[in-house]
Amino acid sequence: MKKLLLVSSILAIVAGVILVAGSIWGITFTYQNIARENITTPEDSAIPGAPVRGPFTLKAQGDIIRTHVLKITGGQTYSEMPRQIAKVDANGKLVLDEKGQPVMVANTARDIWMTATTLITALNLGIITYAFSGFILLFGLISIWTGITFYALRKKF
Repeated sequence: MKKLLLVSSILAIVAGVILVAGSIWGITFTYQNIARENITTPEDSAIPGAPVRGPFTLKAQGDIIRTHVLKITGGQTYSEMPRQIAKVDANGKLVLDEKGQPVMVANTARDIWMTATTLITALNLGIITYAFSGFILLFGLISIWTGITFYALRKKF
């Protein structure tokens, strides 16, 4: 029993140290990659004028991007907008083809949504990475504590 507790304590402590090191690396990696983008939240965000670094500023930036895009698109999301719209000239009049039908062109507002979706997704992935790294850190510390407990119990048997 002593030998089992000793081996278990060593394995738990080693696993815990690896988990803690990995989580610290994940947090550092995420922070550095976000920081190098030099993003600052706009003044109308939930956290105004703050450098985007951690999960709260990531969320504030993602939310305000969505808010701004909804204003640009009149409250419509990507899936709510038509793929094509009628072309208009410089005076705002419809451009018609030889049959008298409106000439249809790509709806560029949908392109704005594609860009916004990419940015929001990247910001949300940063939040998830912070959360995942935090959980791994917690599990690593629990594993180290378990290893210490097993080591202490070894002396009782």
